[in-house]
Amino acid sequence: MPLSHDHIRTTVETYLARHPHERPQLDGLLKALDRPTDIASRSTFSGHVTCGAIVVDPLGHVLHVLHLASGKVLAPGGHTEPEDASLAKAALRELHEETGIPPQAVAPWPGYETVPFDIDIHDIDAHPGKGEPSHQHFDLRFLFRLHAATEVPVVLQEEEVAAIEWRPVDAVTSPSLREKLLKLTPPEPETANASALIYNDRGEYLLHLRDYFPGQIWEPGMWSLLGGGREPQDTTLEHTVRRELDEEAGLHIADLTPFGIEEATDDDGASVPIAIYTGRWNGDPRELPLTEGVMLAWFALDDLHRLRIAPTTSDLVRRHAASHPAGTSRTAPQRGASPNEERRPASPHGTVLNVIGVHLYLERPDATVLLGLRHPDSAFAPSTWHVLAGHCEQESAITCLIREAREEAGLQIQRQDVELVHVVHHIDRAGDRPRMGLFFRARTWTGQPELREPDKCTQWNFWDPAALPDNLVPCTRVAIEGIRAGRLYSETGWV
Repeated sequence: MPLSHDHIRTTVETYLARHPHERPQLDGLLKALDRPTDIASRSTFSGHVTCGAIVVDPLGHVLHVLHLASGKVLAPGGHTEPEDASLAKAALRELHEETGIPPQAVAPWPGYETVPFDIDIHDIDAHPGKGEPSHQHFDLRFLFRLHAATEVPVVLQEEEVAAIEWRPVDAVTSPSLREKLLKLTPPEPETANASALIYNDRGEYLLHLRDYFPGQIWEPGMWSLLGGGREPQDTTLEHTVRRELDEEAGLHIADLTPFGIEEATDDDGASVPIAIYTGRWNGDPRELPLTEGVMLAWFALDDLHRLRIAPTTSDLVRRHAASHPAGTSRTAPQRGASPNEERRPASPHGTVLNVIGVHLYLERPDATVLLGLRHPDSAFAPSTWHVLAGHCEQESAITCLIREAREEAGLQIQRQDVELVHVVHHIDRAGDRPRMGLFFRARTWTGQPELREPDKCTQWNFWDPAALPDNLVPCTRVAIEGIRAGRLYSETGWV
């Protein structure tokens, strides 16, 4: 039998008890519930209910589908059917029909088992071919999380759906839904561990030799991936793996890509899901400040059988190598060259390598300068203003600047429009890795600053250089003062 008015009204009123400020904008839905018509029927053109499934995977991405009828990328969902036992069940049925994902592959988000996460009212254009006038959809959206280590069977409903896409929260298409998701407190994660599969252009993989402390650490005395367990301050598993890379080895990878969820077995024989992120890095692990374990080293696939390594780790490396063949980079070894011949020699004794940071000095015609407020959870300078910046990888400094401007703020800068305006050689504390900050001015650019990486920067603003914020990164203040004074070079932090 069709879903009852009482069930729908109770569901809506429960939602409004949590979001009382939305009552005015849901007035059309409340009036429809007062009418005697069947609000659950798709033939009720004074407005009827639809149900959507908001599915979040273990990596924090949200499922979207490309609907053929509208040409829009939206969350899965559709009309209710007489056999639906509840509105939430209708959302699960639509999820299965449109994407092939079965109901048992997901679980209601804790606290949202029967309450919609979001309700949206939107207009639907007339469809003369089907005899349907223009009308409204009252879309009740239910929140689910995808079980960890789930092999998702994708079987698209070809007559309605063209493709699926997993989007980060800040790219969710619905504004009201995106706003709620950004404020959502994650539940105790099913996947609470994350590791990094780091590879270079020679087709080698970075492995970590763990301390041999049986009973105290995971996989003692074995070669494994860098990574670890999620901590309360980690808002996503990507934050977890980035924090672990920094804490264990002082390693910062610009681009980390989700590779999947792997199953490992702990000392008690229990299955432990681990989120795997991949990233490219071409540095020398001997120069990293390792704080845990014995050593880091590069290994080719042919070396793996010689190592004490978990079969799951070895299989993971081989699977990644099969999908990312080496030799496409100009830094890959020539045919016949051994991996050892390609490794660059150790630095001369006493040499300390400096980290190269590239910074954008973006000045508008009114002389105001672009600064970004770093995220409160940032490992570097949390809740502090800083210019747009990034670390130089296997690339030139200007290439790095152009890439970071595009990735962090959506700004397009051309190489010929860039000039070096200041260099800061600084160190935070005695014994820390020294840093060389290169500050480049972009004479012209296109685009307006956007929050492309909200986990790093929470806002962009142009500041008067004569009235800079108090909570400004010290070396940035030194550089801006030097640029205004016409100096090319500064030092800070050195004794």
